[in-house]
Amino acid sequence: MTRLAGSSKLLRAMNASAALAHLLDAGGLTRADLRRLTELSTPTISEVLRRLTEAGLVTVVGYHSGRPGPNAEIYAANPDAAYAAAVSVRDIGTSGAPSVVAALADLTGTERARIERRVDFLHTDPKTALIDVVAELRETAGVAAEGIHHVQLGVAGSYDPRAETIRHVDVPGFARPGLVPEIAAALATRIGVDNDVNLAAVAERRRGVATDVDGFALLWLGQEGLGLAIDIGGTLLRGARGGAGEIGYMPLYAPDSTHRKVDLQDLVGGAAVLALGRDHGVPGRTPLEVVTAAATEPDRAGEFFPQLADRIAVGLAAVIAVLDPSLVVLAGPVAQAGGETLLAAVTTAVRRAAPLESTIAVTTIDDDAVLLGALDAGLTAVREALIASIRDNQA
Repeated sequence: MTRLAGSSKLLRAMNASAALAHLLDAGGLTRADLRRLTELSTPTISEVLRRLTEAGLVTVVGYHSGRPGPNAEIYAANPDAAYAAAVSVRDIGTSGAPSVVAALADLTGTERARIERRVDFLHTDPKTALIDVVAELRETAGVAAEGIHHVQLGVAGSYDPRAETIRHVDVPGFARPGLVPEIAAALATRIGVDNDVNLAAVAERRRGVATDVDGFALLWLGQEGLGLAIDIGGTLLRGARGGAGEIGYMPLYAPDSTHRKVDLQDLVGGAAVLALGRDHGVPGRTPLEVVTAAATEPDRAGEFFPQLADRIAVGLAAVIAVLDPSLVVLAGPVAQAGGETLLAAVTTAVRRAAPLESTIAVTTIDDDAVLLGALDAGLTAVREALIASIRDNQA
């Protein structure tokens, strides 16, 4: 960031960024509201609002009457000042081709467009597909290309920011070195990339059961694979190369029995859930269908949930023993389908496995958590960049 010359410029920048931050958080505010929140003088607030309005970041949205004197102007962040796009790419395995879900939100967080497309990445270049998806979002919302200030990409893999490369991803083409910089250059905007489970945790922190906790772990039970997100005081632990949370690779075997190597994916992944369903006579062509059927008629499912919970507890006991989170959230389509029945079984299994006291809950987000988290992350990046630009423009 540019070093500001002189204390007056520094103060002007700090005042403007503070006012914009309050308007983004609270919505419509009068000068008096902003004066109370920022503890700045009336002339200073008036000057700040003038500069923010001239920059197109703030607009007058109404007038407050009901008090003596002239009606007070109500200010709000200009929703059209900047937009964030979110794109979630997931491998839905036997259910069909990988799916791309995307959404566009304005500066206030209002969703302006959402689309979902099936893309065969065996025959379609990821760069072309994502550029087309963002273009379709813009056209649907009626937004110019330069209006999008950030695109947040969620992938079922890990992102190494130093190498700018996506790793541990099964969707064809996405592990290609140079892909992310090429997409950023083609879209002429900033690109953020994160693991899909990390983004689900972002949504859980802002919208779900983890809003008020110091830290939490989120175990994602997907149709195919597993994932873990670790939130420590609102900051996600990503690891040196973005690979933190790849819990499916956790080995579960004795060193002298390598010929019997299994990992947590073998116990709880999609194929394992299908096999467990067959063993207990639970119908379903996909893991989601199996767990949904078992939750609908738990008595007929027999020991399906207790045995599935015992397997989940193997991974959770290790997570809780190392991290001691105040909360563990079960998320993903399989966890949501299992609902309270699965939650009760997992809670019992974890307590039986070890004397650990973390609270366990099922996510309360009933929308696409990965997409919502990507939008939240994208909007955070956009807002931070706007506030930084205010400071830099005072240099």
